[in-house]
Amino acid sequence: MRALLTALAATALVVMPAATASAADGNPFTGPVGGARLGTTAVVESEGGQAPPVVKAGAWLIADIGTGEVLAAKAPHAQLRPASTLKTLTSLVLLPRLDKTDQIVGKYEDAAIEGSKVGVHPGLTYSVELLFQGLFLASGNDAVHALSNHDQGGLPATIARMNATAAHLGAFDTHVTDPTGLDADGQLSSAYDLALFARAGLARPDFRRYASTKVITYPLADNAGRYQVANQNNLLFSYPGAIGVKTGYTTLARNTFIGAATRDGHTLVVTMLNSPHGVTADAATLLDWGFANRDKVTSIGRLVTATDVARARGVPAKPRVVNRAGTSSGQDDVPIKPPRSPMHLGGTDVLGLPFWLFLLPPAGLVLFLFRPKPVVAKARRARR
Repeated sequence: MRALLTALAATALVVMPAATASAADGNPFTGPVGGARLGTTAVVESEGGQAPPVVKAGAWLIADIGTGEVLAAKAPHAQLRPASTLKTLTSLVLLPRLDKTDQIVGKYEDAAIEGSKVGVHPGLTYSVELLFQGLFLASGNDAVHALSNHDQGGLPATIARMNATAAHLGAFDTHVTDPTGLDADGQLSSAYDLALFARAGLARPDFRRYASTKVITYPLADNAGRYQVANQNNLLFSYPGAIGVKTGYTTLARNTFIGAATRDGHTLVVTMLNSPHGVTADAATLLDWGFANRDKVTSIGRLVTATDVARARGVPAKPRVVNRAGTSSGQDDVPIKPPRSPMHLGGTDVLGLPFWLFLLPPAGLVLFLFRPKPVVAKARRARR
């Protein structure tokens, strides 16, 4: 089943032009995204303040979400497996497109998915709101599967929109083949890109609310009661001012992490990939260092915005965004084309063509039928 879904996702990137990043959506920057100093696999620290602490992650980054300044990093653009931290990107795509009051009936395919689950049972009805809670707190792959298939185009379209959204935000290290974040061929991201997703997500009140929720309850299989689900991000329970965000783990990715906290009016985000263990303690150590040295260090780079990406591409203004309901969902979301009209030929909505174009064929026929007869033919008939 997973091999089939991966194949469908790869196909969707080719055959779904409405949602897929095209060749024009490639990286428009000439150097490392965010600054020249970020193009290294070593630890990058700035002048001033104390040196950043040593942590176990293979790649990490700490940045100020408000200013976009990157305070320190290690291998920030190294492309690694993201595990369930990729669900932040999944949420960025689905949150503006789905009505949270919609009801979804659980399916066998949801319950049978691999990896972590919140407990979506076949035949039981869940609100979109409850499924998003299951996605964030329990990292439920079953919730992701149900939500993705509820959106227009299903799972392949969600994957295509995720890749388009990553390109829109400037996350050019990211390539998605499975919205759950499970290990899949070609599925990659970076510490830098995860910070972009966290920054964009925390700008949304619904994303921020889900990411910082500590405990929810979920219905049992027979709907006879409920059980408690706690947020897997332990930073929420141990670090003052923590917002949460997202954790992840797979055998190949090892521990991955996105955490954020607010103090004295500033919000810092820390991202880690390929960590053997101890992500909560390491995140707390990096955040402590960041808050203590934020005003003392000079930034080593910055988190780009969608506006920066558009400007680098030479786009004069950000396009209007259309969500599933056909209304604007904010300028910084990825532009997704509205559904095609019933009359659609060769990539063009026929009903949207100028009116005068429809007059050309009959006008041409009239001109052909009543065209003047050649003079030579008239002369020949006269001689006869």
